[in-house]
Amino acid sequence: MVNKFVAALKHENTSTPPVWMMRQAGRYHAHYQSIRAKHSFLEVCKTPALAAEVAMGPMRDFDFDAAILFSDILFPLEAMGIGLDFAPGPKLASHLREVADLENYNPNIPPDFFEFQADGLRQTRAMLSPEKGLIGFVGAPLTLYFFAVEGSHKGDCSSAHAGLLDGRFKGFMERLHPVLLQNMKTQAAARPDAMAMFDSCGGDIAPDLFAKIYLPHLARVLRDFNAAYPDMPIIYYGKHMTREYWDLLRDLPITCLGVDHYQNLPNAMQKYGARWALQGNFHPDYLTLPHDEFRARAAEFFTAMATVPTELRQGWVCGLGHGVTPQAREENVKAFVQMSREFFGAHSAAA
Repeated sequence: MVNKFVAALKHENTSTPPVWMMRQAGRYHAHYQSIRAKHSFLEVCKTPALAAEVAMGPMRDFDFDAAILFSDILFPLEAMGIGLDFAPGPKLASHLREVADLENYNPNIPPDFFEFQADGLRQTRAMLSPEKGLIGFVGAPLTLYFFAVEGSHKGDCSSAHAGLLDGRFKGFMERLHPVLLQNMKTQAAARPDAMAMFDSCGGDIAPDLFAKIYLPHLARVLRDFNAAYPDMPIIYYGKHMTREYWDLLRDLPITCLGVDHYQNLPNAMQKYGARWALQGNFHPDYLTLPHDEFRARAAEFFTAMATVPTELRQGWVCGLGHGVTPQAREENVKAFVQMSREFFGAHSAAA
């Protein structure tokens, strides 16, 4: 059977677009809540059988076209020696407040530190149907830096911005590189169909700073990973990133570009669809609406996407412009998948 997710990453999907959502396994879902009632978040992440079961919940209930590893982006910080807990959000034991704090980040980590993620991927794969995709993921260097400094990416993040120029950012990037690369390679050894890199803070610095101080580090880790696993597609998602940023990424080994819900996806597909497969970008908040209102919004979205030439939509992974929120309604998530298949199935038949 055809794996539509893999075909889309190759610009070869001639069927309805595959549907995958960031955070499709999470707090909105009763299946996830039933597991979390018995286990802590860290226990679920670090117990491969539990991580696989959580990842499979939305696959069974909503029939997505790809599953994604259930884990968290912050484990590289824990690997480097920074205490990590969730209560319920992430709580780091210390932060990168001054240059001297770089000594707390040890780049020499145990070779098997991330093996729980590889095992989670393997156990998820064992339960997946062969036509379904599987995605590994990590946090991007800039986002991990913001978390290291601020503990989150909310608020003004003034200390993180100051650290871009006072030596903290550069020092952190050098320490992070081998750890993040090891994280990606460990997951890749489990043979997911793609490796996703999430950059929630990608658009939080101006394009000129992005190009000057961040892009070399982002390029280095992506190119080093691509050299080790040249056949593994890379998905890169950056929140609040516009064409100014995307143009900077053209020469990087990115297979699929995530487009957030603040951008016009049909326009992006017209301009960039020949270079990258594109992923996104239905507004996550629409999944929280009363069902009839949600269906109207979804119909508008699919109608707009139908204006894109068919050959460009062959490289589209349908989904959200960010992750599923805890307030999303399960009936809307299920209907989104069904409506996509019905709409584009009918559209293809009419064509």
